[in-house]
Amino acid sequence: MSGPPSSRICISLVDKDFENPRFIAMLTAFLYRNPIVLALSISLFGALVGMAPQANGQAFTTTRLADGFDIPVGKPDGAGYYVYRGFSPYGHLGEDWNGNRGGNTDEGDPVYSIAHGVVVFSQDYRRGWGNVVIVRHAYRENNGQIAFVDSLYGHLKVRSVRIGQQVTRGQLLGTIGCGPYRMYAAHLHFEIRKDLRVGMRRDLYPKTYTTYHSPRAFIGARRRLRLEDRLVRVPINTFQKSNPNRVLTSAVDVPEVSAKASTVRPVVPDEVESVIQEETETETTTPEKTRGLFDRLFKKK
Repeated sequence: MSGPPSSRICISLVDKDFENPRFIAMLTAFLYRNPIVLALSISLFGALVGMAPQANGQAFTTTRLADGFDIPVGKPDGAGYYVYRGFSPYGHLGEDWNGNRGGNTDEGDPVYSIAHGVVVFSQDYRRGWGNVVIVRHAYRENNGQIAFVDSLYGHLKVRSVRIGQQVTRGQLLGTIGCGPYRMYAAHLHFEIRKDLRVGMRRDLYPKTYTTYHSPRAFIGARRRLRLEDRLVRVPINTFQKSNPNRVLTSAVDVPEVSAKASTVRPVVPDEVESVIQEETETETTTPEKTRGLFDRLFKKK
Protein backbone atom coordinates (compact mmCIF):
# COMPACT_ATOMS: atom_id res chain seq x y z
CA MET A 1 0.00 0.00 0.00
CA SER A 2 1.70 3.21 -1.17
CA GLY A 3 1.04 6.90 -0.75
CA PRO A 4 1.01 9.27 2.23
CA PRO A 5 -0.36 8.09 5.61
CA SER A 6 -3.60 10.00 5.15
CA SER A 7 -4.36 8.24 1.86
CA ARG A 8 -3.50 4.85 3.36
CA ILE A 9 -5.89 5.59 6.25
CA CYS A 10 -8.67 6.49 3.83
CA ILE A 11 -8.12 3.28 1.89
CA SER A 12 -8.20 1.25 5.09
CA LEU A 13 -11.40 2.99 6.12
CA VAL A 14 -12.96 2.13 2.81
CA ASP A 15 -11.83 -1.46 3.23
CA LYS A 16 -13.17 -1.37 6.85
CA ASP A 17 -9.85 -2.81 8.05
CA PHE A 18 -10.57 -1.88 11.67
CA GLU A 19 -9.28 -5.14 13.11
CA ASN A 20 -5.78 -4.72 11.62
CA PRO A 21 -3.38 -3.82 14.48
CA ARG A 22 -1.07 -2.02 12.06
CA PHE A 23 -3.94 0.13 10.87
CA ILE A 24 -5.01 0.98 14.44
CA ALA A 25 -1.44 2.02 15.30
CA MET A 26 -1.16 4.13 12.14
CA LEU A 27 -4.53 5.79 12.79
CA THR A 28 -3.64 6.55 16.39
CA ALA A 29 -0.33 8.15 15.38
CA PHE A 30 -2.03 10.19 12.66
CA LEU A 31 -4.69 11.55 15.03
CA TYR A 32 -2.07 12.25 17.72
CA ARG A 33 -0.14 14.45 15.26
CA ASN A 34 -3.34 16.17 14.07
CA PRO A 35 -5.46 17.24 17.09
CA ILE A 36 -7.81 19.30 14.94
CA VAL A 37 -8.64 16.25 12.84
CA LEU A 38 -9.14 14.28 16.07
CA ALA A 39 -11.62 16.82 17.41
CA LEU A 40 -13.53 16.93 14.12
CA SER A 41 -13.61 13.14 13.98
CA ILE A 42 -15.08 12.91 17.48
CA SER A 43 -17.77 15.50 16.68
CA LEU A 44 -18.62 13.77 13.40
CA PHE A 45 -18.85 10.38 15.06
CA GLY A 46 -21.09 11.78 17.81
CA ALA A 47 -23.39 13.34 15.23
CA LEU A 48 -23.57 10.13 13.20
CA VAL A 49 -24.59 7.99 16.17
CA GLY A 50 -26.93 10.59 17.63
CA MET A 51 -24.71 11.34 20.60
CA ALA A 52 -23.35 14.74 19.71
CA PRO A 53 -22.61 16.69 22.90
CA GLN A 54 -25.06 19.45 23.74
CA ALA A 55 -24.30 22.77 25.38
CA ASN A 56 -24.29 22.46 29.18
CA GLY A 57 -25.15 18.76 28.90
CA GLN A 58 -28.67 19.57 27.71
CA ALA A 59 -31.07 16.62 27.76
CA PHE A 60 -33.95 16.10 25.35
CA THR A 61 -37.10 14.06 24.92
CA THR A 62 -39.80 13.98 22.27
CA THR A 63 -43.44 15.01 22.29
CA ARG A 64 -46.25 15.54 19.82
CA LEU A 65 -46.38 18.85 18.02
CA ALA A 66 -49.36 20.87 19.29
CA ASP A 67 -52.30 21.21 16.92
CA GLY A 68 -53.84 24.04 18.96
CA PHE A 69 -54.38 25.38 22.48
CA ASP A 70 -57.47 25.36 24.72
CA ILE A 71 -58.54 26.95 28.01
CA PRO A 72 -57.44 24.73 30.95
CA VAL A 73 -60.89 24.64 32.61
CA GLY A 74 -64.35 24.19 31.14
CA LYS A 75 -62.69 22.74 28.04
CA PRO A 76 -62.27 23.72 25.38
CA ASP A 77 -63.50 27.32 25.73
CA GLY A 78 -63.68 27.89 29.51
CA ALA A 79 -67.45 27.46 29.76
CA GLY A 80 -68.67 28.03 33.33
CA TYR A 81 -65.50 29.85 34.42
CA TYR A 82 -64.14 33.38 34.46
CA VAL A 83 -60.80 35.09 35.14
CA TYR A 84 -60.97 36.66 38.58
CA ARG A 85 -57.45 38.09 38.35
CA GLY A 86 -55.59 38.60 35.10
CA PHE A 87 -51.99 38.78 33.92
CA SER A 88 -49.85 41.85 34.59
CA PRO A 89 -46.08 42.25 34.10
CA TYR A 90 -44.16 42.89 37.32
CA GLY A 91 -47.28 41.82 39.20
CA HIS A 92 -49.55 38.82 38.78
CA LEU A 93 -47.73 36.64 36.26
CA GLY A 94 -50.66 34.44 35.33
CA GLU A 95 -54.43 34.17 35.49
CA ASP A 96 -56.69 33.00 38.32
CA TRP A 97 -59.65 31.01 36.99
CA ASN A 98 -62.79 30.67 39.14
CA GLY A 99 -66.10 28.89 38.67
CA ASN A 100 -69.19 30.97 37.98
CA ARG A 101 -70.97 29.42 40.97
CA GLY A 102 -68.75 31.30 43.40
CA GLY A 103 -67.03 30.41 46.65
CA ASN A 104 -65.36 27.03 46.77
CA THR A 105 -67.95 25.37 44.57
CA ASP A 106 -65.30 24.79 41.89
CA GLU A 107 -63.01 22.88 44.27
CA GLY A 108 -62.30 19.48 42.75
CA ASP A 109 -63.27 20.54 39.22
CA PRO A 110 -61.06 19.06 36.48
CA VAL A 111 -58.03 20.88 35.08
CA TYR A 112 -56.91 19.96 31.58
CA SER A 113 -53.73 20.24 29.54
CA ILE A 114 -54.07 23.11 27.10
CA ALA A 115 -52.23 21.17 24.33
CA HIS A 116 -50.13 18.12 23.55
CA GLY A 117 -46.91 18.07 25.56
CA VAL A 118 -44.75 16.38 28.15
CA VAL A 119 -44.91 16.86 31.93
CA VAL A 120 -41.67 18.47 33.14
CA PHE A 121 -42.75 19.18 36.74
CA SER A 122 -45.28 17.54 39.07
CA GLN A 123 -44.82 18.16 42.77
CA ASP A 124 -46.34 19.48 45.96
CA TYR A 125 -44.30 22.68 46.23
CA ARG A 126 -46.01 23.61 49.50
CA ARG A 127 -45.85 27.18 50.81
CA GLY A 128 -47.69 29.58 48.53
CA TRP A 129 -48.11 27.03 45.74
CA GLY A 130 -49.25 23.60 46.85
CA ASN A 131 -49.60 21.04 44.06
CA VAL A 132 -48.10 22.26 40.77
CA VAL A 133 -47.92 20.70 37.30
CA ILE A 134 -45.87 22.15 34.43
CA VAL A 135 -46.30 20.86 30.88
CA ARG A 136 -43.88 21.69 28.05
CA HIS A 137 -45.38 22.20 24.59
CA ALA A 138 -43.88 22.40 21.11
CA TYR A 139 -45.78 24.22 18.37
CA ARG A 140 -45.13 25.77 14.98
CA GLU A 141 -45.22 29.54 14.72
CA ASN A 142 -46.58 31.40 11.70
CA ASN A 143 -43.05 31.83 10.37
CA GLY A 144 -42.62 28.06 10.24
CA GLN A 145 -40.26 27.85 13.21
CA ILE A 146 -40.93 25.39 16.03
CA ALA A 147 -41.19 27.13 19.40
CA PHE A 148 -41.66 25.95 22.98
CA VAL A 149 -43.71 27.14 25.96
CA ASP A 150 -44.40 25.89 29.47
CA SER A 151 -47.92 25.92 30.90
CA LEU A 152 -48.17 25.96 34.71
CA TYR A 153 -51.19 24.80 36.73
CA GLY A 154 -50.99 25.81 40.40
CA HIS A 155 -52.87 25.35 43.72
CA LEU A 156 -54.21 21.97 42.58
CA LYS A 157 -56.11 19.75 44.99
CA VAL A 158 -54.68 16.62 43.39
CA ARG A 159 -52.19 15.89 40.60
CA SER A 160 -53.06 13.19 38.08
CA VAL A 161 -49.81 13.08 36.09
CA ARG A 162 -46.15 12.39 36.79
CA ILE A 163 -42.97 13.96 35.49
CA GLY A 164 -41.94 12.64 32.08
CA GLN A 165 -45.49 11.62 31.16
CA GLN A 166 -46.77 12.43 27.67
CA VAL A 167 -50.13 14.23 27.69
CA THR A 168 -52.58 15.15 24.97
CA ARG A 169 -54.72 18.21 24.42
CA GLY A 170 -57.59 18.16 26.90
CA GLN A 171 -56.13 15.40 29.09
CA LEU A 172 -56.83 15.58 32.83
CA LEU A 173 -53.87 16.93 34.84
CA GLY A 174 -55.52 17.36 38.24
CA THR A 175 -58.31 19.24 39.99
CA ILE A 176 -58.87 22.76 41.26
CA GLY A 177 -57.80 23.27 44.86
CA CYS A 178 -57.38 25.85 47.59
CA GLY A 179 -53.59 25.84 47.73
CA PRO A 180 -51.45 24.57 50.61
CA TYR A 181 -53.22 24.44 53.98
CA ARG A 182 -56.35 25.79 52.21
CA MET A 183 -54.89 29.29 52.24
CA TYR A 184 -56.96 30.52 49.24
CA ALA A 185 -60.49 30.33 47.95
CA ALA A 186 -60.61 27.55 45.36
CA HIS A 187 -59.20 28.60 41.97
CA LEU A 188 -56.68 27.61 39.29
CA HIS A 189 -53.54 29.68 38.97
CA PHE A 190 -52.46 29.38 35.33
CA GLU A 191 -49.32 30.67 33.60
CA ILE A 192 -47.65 30.36 30.19
CA ARG A 193 -43.89 30.90 30.06
CA LYS A 194 -41.63 31.66 27.10
CA ASP A 195 -38.48 31.08 29.13
CA LEU A 196 -38.04 27.36 29.79
CA ARG A 197 -35.62 27.95 32.68
CA VAL A 198 -38.12 29.47 35.12
CA GLY A 199 -39.68 26.42 36.71
CA MET A 200 -40.51 27.40 40.29
CA ARG A 201 -37.81 30.09 40.54
CA ARG A 202 -39.73 33.11 39.27
CA ASP A 203 -37.52 35.37 41.38
CA LEU A 204 -34.53 34.73 39.10
CA TYR A 205 -36.06 35.92 35.82
CA PRO A 206 -37.64 39.13 34.46
CA LYS A 207 -41.31 39.48 35.31
CA THR A 208 -42.06 40.81 31.84
CA TYR A 209 -43.23 39.72 28.41
CA THR A 210 -39.71 38.53 27.67
CA THR A 211 -40.37 35.65 30.08
CA TYR A 212 -44.17 35.25 30.09
CA HIS A 213 -47.11 35.23 27.73
CA SER A 214 -50.48 36.69 28.64
CA PRO A 215 -52.30 33.32 28.77
CA ARG A 216 -55.59 34.17 27.07
CA ALA A 217 -53.85 36.27 24.42
CA PHE A 218 -51.47 33.42 23.62
CA ILE A 219 -54.23 30.79 23.47
CA GLY A 220 -56.59 33.03 21.51
CA ALA A 221 -54.02 33.47 18.75
CA ARG A 222 -53.35 29.71 18.52
CA ARG A 223 -56.66 27.94 19.03
CA ARG A 224 -56.18 25.95 15.83
CA LEU A 225 -52.80 25.07 14.37
CA ARG A 226 -51.91 22.96 11.38
CA LEU A 227 -52.33 19.26 12.14
CA GLU A 228 -48.96 17.59 11.57
CA ASP A 229 -49.25 14.60 13.96
CA ARG A 230 -45.50 14.24 14.38
CA LEU A 231 -43.01 13.98 17.21
CA VAL A 232 -40.49 16.75 17.80
CA ARG A 233 -37.52 16.98 20.14
CA VAL A 234 -37.90 19.23 23.19
CA PRO A 235 -35.32 20.19 25.85
CA ILE A 236 -35.87 18.96 29.41
CA ASN A 237 -34.16 19.36 32.80
CA THR A 238 -33.92 23.11 32.30
CA PHE A 239 -35.11 24.17 35.77
CA GLN A 240 -33.24 25.18 38.88
CA LYS A 241 -32.98 22.18 41.18
CA SER A 242 -33.46 23.88 44.57
CA ASN A 243 -36.79 24.37 46.30
CA PRO A 244 -36.54 27.37 48.66
CA ASN A 245 -40.22 27.05 49.55
CA ARG A 246 -39.99 23.55 51.01
CA VAL A 247 -40.59 23.73 54.77
CA LEU A 248 -41.07 21.22 57.54
CA THR A 249 -44.70 20.48 58.35
CA SER A 250 -44.21 17.85 61.06
CA ALA A 251 -44.07 18.82 64.73
CA VAL A 252 -40.61 19.23 66.24
CA ASP A 253 -40.08 18.40 69.95
CA VAL A 254 -38.23 21.24 71.68
CA PRO A 255 -37.15 20.68 75.34
CA GLU A 256 -38.29 23.20 77.90
CA VAL A 257 -35.50 25.44 79.17
CA SER A 258 -35.66 27.38 82.42
CA ALA A 259 -33.16 29.13 84.67
CA LYS A 260 -33.94 26.79 87.60
CA ALA A 261 -33.68 23.61 85.62
CA SER A 262 -30.78 21.34 86.52
CA THR A 263 -28.56 19.85 83.87
CA VAL A 264 -28.93 16.09 83.63
CA ARG A 265 -26.25 14.13 81.83
CA PRO A 266 -27.40 11.24 79.67
CA VAL A 267 -26.87 7.71 80.89
CA VAL A 268 -23.72 6.21 79.39
CA PRO A 269 -21.93 2.84 79.77
CA ASP A 270 -19.56 2.41 82.73
CA GLU A 271 -16.50 2.28 80.46
CA VAL A 272 -17.41 5.63 78.92
CA GLU A 273 -18.19 7.11 82.36
CA SER A 274 -14.72 6.21 83.65
CA VAL A 275 -13.06 7.84 80.67
CA ILE A 276 -15.15 10.98 81.17
CA GLN A 277 -14.13 11.20 84.83
CA GLU A 278 -10.46 10.72 84.06
CA GLU A 279 -10.45 13.29 81.30
CA THR A 280 -12.31 15.88 83.35
CA GLU A 281 -10.19 15.69 86.54
CA THR A 282 -8.27 18.89 87.17
CA GLU A 283 -4.97 17.09 87.84
CA THR A 284 -5.22 15.24 84.55
CA THR A 285 -6.39 18.05 82.31
CA THR A 286 -4.10 20.85 83.59
CA PRO A 287 -0.69 20.80 81.86
CA GLU A 288 2.36 21.14 84.13
CA LYS A 289 3.61 24.27 82.41
CA THR A 290 0.34 26.09 83.10
CA ARG A 291 0.35 25.43 86.87
CA GLY A 292 1.14 28.27 89.22
CA LEU A 293 4.14 28.32 91.58
CA PHE A 294 1.92 27.45 94.57
CA ASP A 295 0.46 24.43 92.70
CA ARG A 296 3.88 23.13 91.72
CA LEU A 297 5.32 23.45 95.28
CA PHE A 298 2.39 21.89 97.10
CA LYS A 299 0.96 19.50 94.54
CA LYS A 300 0.04 16.07 95.76
CA LYS A 301 2.67 13.34 95.35
